[in-house]
Parts: sequence; structure tokens; C-alpha cells
Amino acid sequence: MFPALETELKRETLPDPYENFMYRHLQYYGYFKGPTCLSSVVQRQRETLSRDSLMRYSPLLKSRQLLYDELSDIKPRLREPRDLFILFSSSGPLLAPRWPIECEVIKESIRHIEWIPPQREYFYQPTGNEKAPEIVGEEKGTVVYQLDSVPTEGSYFTNSRVGGKRGIIRELAVPLQGPDDNTLLFESRFESGNLQKAVRVATYEYELTLQTDLYTNKHTQWFYFRVQNTRKDVTYRFTIVNLLKPKSLYATGMKPLMYSQLDAKTHNIGWRREGNEIKYYKNNTDDRQQPFYCLTWTIQFPHDQDTCFFAHFYPYTYSDLQCFLLSVINNPVQSQFCKLRTLCKSLAGNTVYLLTITNPSQSPQEAAAKKAVVFTARVHPGESNGSWIMRGFLDFILSNSPDAHLLRDIFIFKVVPMLNPDGVIVGNYRCSLAGRDLNRHYKTILKDSFPCIWYTRNMVKRLLEEREVLLYCDFHGHSRKNNIFLYGCNNNDHKYWLHERVFPLMLSKNAPDQFSFHSCNFKVQKCKEGTGRVVMWRMGILNSYTMESTFGGSTLGSKRDTHFTIDDLKSLGYHVCDTLLDFCDPDQTKFTQCLAELKELLQQEINKKFNELGQDTDLEGGWSDISLSDIESSTSGSDSSLSDGLPVHLLSIADELNQKKKMYKKKKKKALQSRKQRDEQYQKNNLMRELKLTEDVPERLGFAPTLQKRLTFLRNSENPSSSTVRNDKPRLNETQLSGREKCTSLDPSKMTPLILMKNKEKAQSKAPDFTVSTSPKRSANTSQEPAPDMKPNWFKSRYPVVKRGRTTMPTYPSLHVYTYP
Repeated sequence: MFPALETELKRETLPDPYENFMYRHLQYYGYFKGPTCLSSVVQRQRETLSRDSLMRYSPLLKSRQLLYDELSDIKPRLREPRDLFILFSSSGPLLAPRWPIECEVIKESIRHIEWIPPQREYFYQPTGNEKAPEIVGEEKGTVVYQLDSVPTEGSYFTNSRVGGKRGIIRELAVPLQGPDDNTLLFESRFESGNLQKAVRVATYEYELTLQTDLYTNKHTQWFYFRVQNTRKDVTYRFTIVNLLKPKSLYATGMKPLMYSQLDAKTHNIGWRREGNEIKYYKNNTDDRQQPFYCLTWTIQFPHDQDTCFFAHFYPYTYSDLQCFLLSVINNPVQSQFCKLRTLCKSLAGNTVYLLTITNPSQSPQEAAAKKAVVFTARVHPGESNGSWIMRGFLDFILSNSPDAHLLRDIFIFKVVPMLNPDGVIVGNYRCSLAGRDLNRHYKTILKDSFPCIWYTRNMVKRLLEEREVLLYCDFHGHSRKNNIFLYGCNNNDHKYWLHERVFPLMLSKNAPDQFSFHSCNFKVQKCKEGTGRVVMWRMGILNSYTMESTFGGSTLGSKRDTHFTIDDLKSLGYHVCDTLLDFCDPDQTKFTQCLAELKELLQQEINKKFNELGQDTDLEGGWSDISLSDIESSTSGSDSSLSDGLPVHLLSIADELNQKKKMYKKKKKKALQSRKQRDEQYQKNNLMRELKLTEDVPERLGFAPTLQKRLTFLRNSENPSSSTVRNDKPRLNETQLSGREKCTSLDPSKMTPLILMKNKEKAQSKAPDFTVSTSPKRSANTSQEPAPDMKPNWFKSRYPVVKRGRTTMPTYPSLHVYTYP
């Protein structure tokens, strides 16, 4: 599967200096009788090398990081650290994918050709008569394929190796009984494959169960598997029974992808949209709290005895990426301005690649003046459409186009083409081998658990220290909305107000048949605080985006109601570059025009929404002060918006610590229930002790009224545990105090705030020039009117708090702002 790896192992090179020393040492003592310890290549090279060159391979040389020039006497120089570079062989990728040791992997090499359909592939038009087959299961069917050793929830990643699980690869498909046996043979133990089980419920009908993301029990949307032993002109039905999303583009006309190897060999035809009687419906046979959903479709294979593949979207594997990067490195022109480095190693030990793309600068001042642009993709491994957009971008930016040359002159591009190689290899949809969604953990400090995003964030942080980062964009896929759109972040700074919307609007003008500005959203939700776009935005990148590309197709312009092809996604990579040139054009005509259009469209939309609510508003002169986050609806993104917390192996450690704490608490005889109770008990004890000491002293010292005022305040407090520093209750007037001076008994349960009041007075006595001013608040007694100079404490739900420097904005129901048709 990896001939380069075998070639590298067989390659004869100069031995290590230590090996030369040991060979001569052992030969001197008679352990070797001839020069057989050295290869003929080494002997010929020794004969041609000069005496000075031989000294470089002497046992006295301690470092292998020195480089010499054989043609001159230049001083030796240090070699750059090897782990900064990716070593490729000329015949193919050197580094084979590493799998978890629990995964079985077939030895066949799976490759697909790239092909663009000559005609547009239209959405499936539902007739209303689509069949929703009842799920039978393996009780009434026959299991023809099943994976048993798949890691699930509760386990966690421990180790990896090239080729996955050791030992003989089992034949999971049922053996055929003869040439007339028409049972389909299933397989998915290859890169990005994820079929868990196949059950034959009728002659030409199969129920399929997808593998969840490794070390989890969820995230089933992506699918990719192989079938063999097909029959022509026979209608097959496939039903996937364990999808988790209640909504899907399959319900609105999206078709699955099919690939025929015979068509690819004979007619050069690749992936194409196929399927009839497509239906997405709820699985009613399972009584789980989280229900399953089913996808069913029928298909007719084009050939007998063919090998076909089915996929949720066009696959793009880790090996596909390596082959593309190999072509870049072997290109003598592209390798001059594209440097390939190792960003880090993933959990399984796979390389996370980092590309730095820029033209060489003529001077240090020119290099320092360049701004940076950061692009990443495949943090969610099942969203392969992000890789195809990234591929289109790389094809253009590495080309000899004048626009590409200009972009390389003025920018430094930092590109991470595959953030989650482990998930891509094993066929996950959203998670890494940590069993967590990486796009919810960009704020993490767990470098060992989330190395890919930790090093990406660190790379961007260092980049921001060197230069301005003009744009950050993370390429994703979307399973419930058509077209391509961006998620951004609202900027409340008036200097840059609406600026984050200019780039998406420009992109919608450059790609009107693909990109929908209407679907863009710029609200920063709390559950998305750990995403790449929000973290990078808070680090100082104003234009920070998540690009969402549909798994389906377009509903715009000439491509309306058609599926996206590979060429469509690649072309968007070009449009991103074209829009970047428009965005940074020294002539700011386009920028100001888009900004004016945004203000006008947004003002019209706000007025429209207010009119729908029956509100008469006058926004002249003050509408730009409105917080867009208050009126913009949340993004209709993924179902898995919330973080799942720590990785499983850390959760198990946390459980052990909790068990130890519980055992330690059981040994205590009189353990209080909470820290709050312990603090209150401690304060009560101190208060009673002070009262005993000062019971007769106040009258003699002449400040009894002061003490009684404090005690009266405590008796009037409704919340005994509230702090007087916050002044949650109103102060009492002289009439109330005089009416309560006769009260000499104190309730210990009401005395807790007294200690805090005394501490407060001590702090004030140390700083005599500093006074604590507390505004009077309305009494809890509704029958008593507040003083004329007192402001009532209104509830926040009635009147919102007005931000400083902004006009008052009443709260209205959540609205989505459609700023561009």
C-alpha cells in the first residue's frame, strides 16, 4: 500500500559514524575477517572521498546536525531540526496512516478518480409515495457483515500503529454458497469507512448500522462503505437505521453518492448522485430517550459482479492529502514559495501538516510589512467538503496566475489542511480519538489531549505577535442547510461596526450561484465560545469566520436545485482568493459601497421587524447603536453545540478522585453538609462570644445606640445570610430605630451580617479619606413610601440595564436579520 516505505527501508546509505567505529573495532579484534561489514556502495564512496571528508565520518564526530560543502572549505553549518520538515520519497508518501490498535484494517489500497458530471445533477423530487420500511433487525434477518472490536463509550484511546490491529484480518462478509448466490459483500475497514453492521432482511434489501465516532456513542451522519457481488437491472434497497439528527437534507431532495469501479476503469466515470424513493424518517422501533432516524433509498447497479462504493459526500482521505502535498513538494516551482512543515503530531502519531505560502521577500522590511491569512479545514472529519474547498484554494494560490502571484506578494498564508487526521482515518463524523468535538475546545489547556487545536491556536498566537492577521477562516460542512455561507462575530466597536460583514457580502457577489449572504449569521452564542472563529476573534482577528458548505447543493441562480460537484467546491476556493483581493484593494470603492449597502439593508430589515411587532420606532441617528447580538437569532448549526467536557481517560481519573473523597468523608463523624453551613456556624460562634464580652460595656462607654442601630437593621433583614456590604435592604429611619431601641434580645440566626459590618468599619477606619457610598433602595414593606430623593429599585426584567454611552434599547423577541436577498 505504501511502496515508498519499503523503498526507504531498502535504501543503502552511509552508515552512522558510530557504526563505522564499531565495525573497525570488532574487525581489529578478529570478530570480522573481511570487509563484509561494509556495503560495496560505502567502499566505493570511501575510495572517492578525500581525507578531509573521511574525517567528517570519524568516530570523533559527535553531531549529525553539521552540514559540509564538498567543493570548498566553508565552515560547517547546523542542519535545521528534522522534525520541522516532512520527508517525502519521490514515489509516494513516506508516512503511512496510524490507526488505533483496536481497529482492523484491510490491506487493499482504495483510490477514486476525480470526475465532473457533464450535466447538472438535480435534487430528488419526492412523490409522496416513498416507502418507509419497517425495521426488522437481526432477529428476523441475516447478519452479513459486523464489526465486533470497535471502541465505544467508556473506553478511550491508548495506542496506535501502522495497519491497526495486529494479526490476521478476518473475513467479516459471509461466504458465498456458489455463483448463483446474490448476497452483497460489504466492507468498510479502510480509510474513512464507518459501516458497523449489515443485515439482509430480504433478497435485495439490507439494513445498515453506522459506526459511531470512536470512543463515543453518538455522531452518526457520515457514511462510506463498499459493496461487491452486484447484480445488474435489479432494484436494491438500503436503509441506514441509526442516524441521530432529526432533520436532514435527504428530506429535501439530496441524493447519496455512488462510485462504480468498472465505470471508472472503462468509461472514466467517478462519483455520481444516484438513488430513488429517498426518504428520511423517524425510527419508531427504538424506545430510547434519544430516538434514531432512518435514511432509505433504492438503487440499480450498472454492472454485474461490480465493486461499488456509497458515501455521504465526496471522500477526501488522509492519504489523498499526502499525495497532493507530495506533488507540491516535488514541483520545483511551487516548492520555492510553499514550505511544508510539521505543526504537531496527533494523538495517534499522524502528522498534522502546516503550509506556509508566500513569495520570497526582497528585504526584511518587506517581509515584516506582510499581513497574514490563516485557513484551516477538517476539524470535523466527516465534513469532507471543507477539504475540497481547501484543495481549490491551494490549487489557485500555488498556480502561476497573476492574481495568485500578487496574493503571495502581499500576504503570508498559514494553512492547516487537515486538523483532525485521526478522525478522518477512522471514519469519525465530528470527534477526534479523544472522543470529543475539537471545535468546542479551542480554549483548552490540555495540550496532550487536544494537540491539533492547541498547536494551531499557539501558532496563531505567535503569528499575531509578529504581524497583523487580516483573516481567519475554518472550512466546515453543513447537513441541514443548502448553499455556502459564513458564521462570523459581531463587533461592537463603532470604528469597525459592520466591517465583519463586508467580506461575506463581497463573496456573495463574486459567487452568486453558490454563496448565500442571506444564510450568514454573526451572533456569538455562549455555547460556541470554544469554537475556532470565536477564540480567534477574541485573540484580535476582526475577520474571523467559519465557512459552512452544504452536503447538498445550491438554491441560487443558474445552479438552483442542483447538487454541488467537486468542481463547484474547488471554484469556491478560487472565489475566496478573488474576494480577498477585492477586500484589500487600495481603492476602497468596493469596500465602502458594501458597507453602505449593509447599513441600508440592515436598517430596512430592522424597521421591517419592528413594524411586524407593531412598534413605532424612530431610529434616525441612533439605529447604529443597536447591539446586533440582541436582535439576531442564533445560528442553526450542529446539534452537538455543547462541549462534552474532559476526555474519557481524564473522566475516569476524576471518578477515582471523587470516590476517594467520598471514602474520606465517610470516616468523619460529624461532617457538615456544606462549606456555607460551616462558615455560618463559625460566624455565629464568634458573634455569641463577642456579645458576652460586650453585654454590659456599651452603656458604660456611651455608644449603645450605635450597636442597637446595627442590631435593629439585622432584625429587619429578610435574608439572614445576605451581606450588608451589598446593601440589599434599605436603611431604617430614626422613627423606626426609636421604636426598636427597647429591643434588647438578639436572635443568633439573624446576626451573621454583623461580623461583615464590623470588618467593613475596620477597613474604613484604616482609610479615613475613603467613604463607601450606598444608594438607598426601596423597602421590602410595600406599605411604606420611599423618600423623595430615593430611586426605586426596578426589576431588571421590566427595564433593561442601559450600557454606558448608548441609547436605551427595549428588549424584543429574538429576530433574525436578513441583510441581503
